[in-house]
Amino acid sequence: MDFEEKMQAYADAQKDTLVRNDTIDDALFREKHVYRGLRDLNGKGVVTGLTNISKIVAVKEVNGERIPCDGELWYRGYNVKDLVKKYGRNRFAYEILAYLLLFGDLPDEQQTKEFIQVLSESRNLPTNFTRDVIMKAPTKDIMNSMTRSILTLAAYDKDALNTDVSNVIRQSLMLIAVFPMLAIYGYHAYNHYENLESMYIHRPDPEKSTAENILMMLRPDKQYTQTEAEVLDAALLLHMEHGGGNNSSFTTRVVASSGSDTYAVTAAAMSSLKGPRHGGANIKVMQMMANIRENVKDWNDDDEIRDYLTKMLAGEVFDHKGLIYGMGHAVYSISDPRERIFKSFVTELAQEKDRGKDLMLYNKVEQLAPEVISAKRHIYKGVSPNVDFYSGFVYNMLGIPEELYTPLFAIARITGWSAHHLEELVGNGKIIRPSYLSVMEERTLD
Repeated sequence: MDFEEKMQAYADAQKDTLVRNDTIDDALFREKHVYRGLRDLNGKGVVTGLTNISKIVAVKEVNGERIPCDGELWYRGYNVKDLVKKYGRNRFAYEILAYLLLFGDLPDEQQTKEFIQVLSESRNLPTNFTRDVIMKAPTKDIMNSMTRSILTLAAYDKDALNTDVSNVIRQSLMLIAVFPMLAIYGYHAYNHYENLESMYIHRPDPEKSTAENILMMLRPDKQYTQTEAEVLDAALLLHMEHGGGNNSSFTTRVVASSGSDTYAVTAAAMSSLKGPRHGGANIKVMQMMANIRENVKDWNDDDEIRDYLTKMLAGEVFDHKGLIYGMGHAVYSISDPRERIFKSFVTELAQEKDRGKDLMLYNKVEQLAPEVISAKRHIYKGVSPNVDFYSGFVYNMLGIPEELYTPLFAIARITGWSAHHLEELVGNGKIIRPSYLSVMEERTLD
């Protein structure tokens, strides 16, 4: 037995002891009025801070009673539905709304031009960084590859530890600009060395938007359609921020409140987003839909689809977890506004890609899954599809490999993280230090 096997055997032997001592009964949480995951039985989050960056609306007060409503998402005082309506077909919609999230106001024409130019000029990695860092240890786990690159970039920054607001703005803009390069170059390195495919590293085009550069750098021929770029741009702007209470944005604020530097703060947020409960949901949706396609013979038969979803919920099929992925959200009940906005873009791309039959099946599952869940589960609020239900389908139609699904989420969300980092620096000034109630039993030594 080699050393690694000995270590694993030791860890396996200790597992039962650790689980016995670390398991806390659910009844104690109720008795002590402590909420698991900082959420009560109705899914409402414990308030841990104040923010001017974004807002989620899932309920409205009517005659003193909280009534579930169609979900709303607001960026800096503007309803995202209105922002998408006005800017959604603009080539630089993501950049315009990134400016809004970071600085609090919509940019005028000159400010938009300057901001796009700053991002364009910042799409430049240090000399030999791609070769020496990104290609050094290629891995299928692109989120880990990106996190390693983020921390290494600190070594190239002579002012890496300076947390003055203007310096953090500079660092944030640089990271927003290079995130697509870190993700796509990381994928190409993995695809070349691990999958033995051809290697190509395209430089970003200073005249193109973030969405256009992502498609251009990813594809061997650099080609894409206007619809493809618009749909990807919509995906980015709908994923760039979400209320501040999500796990990775909260992680951003916790680490920033300790006085840590921008690179460490961003790496921590990446590690949070990487978790399958946060950033990996769309991959599970894709796997689930592939399973449905294989096992449901007649996609027009609602009863057959409903029966299969019922088996899925019972844990009898697919991954046996008893979940219908892409359905439900921690906050929204009646609807996820991002899903409703995104669906029109999805439909347009499906038409261009001749994927109407697949879209029909998605629509059927979207319609039937909430009925199945409501009938079989005792739930405290409604169930509706979330944005992840369609995002994986979009990435698939765009020819984006699954290894890049969560990194694409990060490419969008780095803007929201940066906004929360800056707001934490400007507006808080205290380290975030929640308390844990000890339920430990005191023991005496023999």
